[in-house]
Amino acid sequence: MKLSNLFTRFIVIIALCGSFSAIADNRPNIIVILADDLGYNDVGFTNGSTQIQTPRLNELAANGVTFENGYVTHPYCGPSRAGLLTGRYQARFGMENNVSYAPFDPHMGLPTEELTFAERLKKVGYQTAIFGKWHLGAAPKFQPNQQGFDYFYGFLDGGHMYMPGQVQVGSPDGYWSPIVRNNLPAEFDEYLTTALSRDAAKYIKRSGDEPFMMYIAYNAPHAPLQAPQETINKYKHIKNKNRQIYAAMVDEMDQGIGMVVDALKEKGKYENTLIFFLSDNGGLYPDTWWPKFDWADNSPFRHGKVALMEGGVHVPFIAHWPNKIKKGFKFNGLVSALDIAATSVAIAKADASDGLLDGVNLEPYMTKRKTGTPHNALFWRLEEADNIWAVRTMTAKYMQQGLPGVGRAYFDMVNDPTEQVNAVDKYPQKQAELAKLWNEWNKNNKENILRQSNEYKSAVQAFYEQLNKDDRAQAKAREKYIVK
Repeated sequence: MKLSNLFTRFIVIIALCGSFSAIADNRPNIIVILADDLGYNDVGFTNGSTQIQTPRLNELAANGVTFENGYVTHPYCGPSRAGLLTGRYQARFGMENNVSYAPFDPHMGLPTEELTFAERLKKVGYQTAIFGKWHLGAAPKFQPNQQGFDYFYGFLDGGHMYMPGQVQVGSPDGYWSPIVRNNLPAEFDEYLTTALSRDAAKYIKRSGDEPFMMYIAYNAPHAPLQAPQETINKYKHIKNKNRQIYAAMVDEMDQGIGMVVDALKEKGKYENTLIFFLSDNGGLYPDTWWPKFDWADNSPFRHGKVALMEGGVHVPFIAHWPNKIKKGFKFNGLVSALDIAATSVAIAKADASDGLLDGVNLEPYMTKRKTGTPHNALFWRLEEADNIWAVRTMTAKYMQQGLPGVGRAYFDMVNDPTEQVNAVDKYPQKQAELAKLWNEWNKNNKENILRQSNEYKSAVQAFYEQLNKDDRAQAKAREKYIVK
């Protein structure tokens, strides 16, 4: 055989290998969609309610898996997101309070030594993007582009105004600050939920052959209550005016999710995309600390955001993946937001050899190759005071929190899944077993580091007042000099 022919065959083989390599990368795209303060009963797929229209989410649930015992790691925003993105209980690294919006503070944010699952996926060839709410640090080193995301369109604080034209340059409150695209200011000229959805859809349409991971973190339906009037008008039959707007906000989010799904179909990526949808915690409930916040519906569960009752941590939670989930079904095992990172890392063939992930790969459960419960127990701890904790198994829940009518409580989760009857101390052996589980879990945790936002802001204000006082004293003490 001539040398030239051998060379030609060699080039062809190399080209084919490259082509096969590209074809062989059939790893799925991954989209995590997170609602903010969404009531359990405010989407149709949890109980068939039609008061708020969520047809696109209902369709995903009908053709996917609904996790009937789906939980988050914390009953309010920031810590819940820290757990979801790292795949680790946030108590592992002492982050149990909301991160304050403080672009000047190099310590106020998700510790940079903690790996987000975006960082893990990026290392194995995934394109990574985030749209919407970050709430894990505003100083440059904490921002999404430094925490594993190639692309960022959204905002850094715990919320934002929804209507265009409300931005105030230089505002110390991130709610009013400009939207960010990567590291630069950006604009939005329509309802914010729609703008985030549209940008996510555009990202899909311009995506290439590489698999991508998208984190769409809506601030809807978190306050402030704002929605297009036309959508609010759809819910005039609701007597509670605040709930009218809230319903419109959920409706607009559902429409935005539809835009994302339609973009997947248009791009030919619908079948091989795993979509997770959940809320970061329960909806607002008119507890003593916000008695007028009554627009969300967490029924059949008690209480809501901030509470360790089911209303605060048991959330709407689904997964959709046409290539793997052939028919919609309901799954009853204990599932955690932690599992999203573990599942994503597993199916992306990313590295988890450090053994730090607390979640479980849900792929065998979603494909019905495995039954039972992914977790034997789930755990919670709050910083607001000592002895605020909870542990939940498939059969029971043992907890303590100073909520009206709760305190220290034991619930039979088989016969009383909505926690109506406090059976504390009636089953001392079972309580002791749950306490032992919680104490074993807590051994590997750090004490909380961050201050609550109001305490932090008070300390910062006191610092500035003292700084100004010292500066004035120094100025007064200086002698005037005379020019000769």
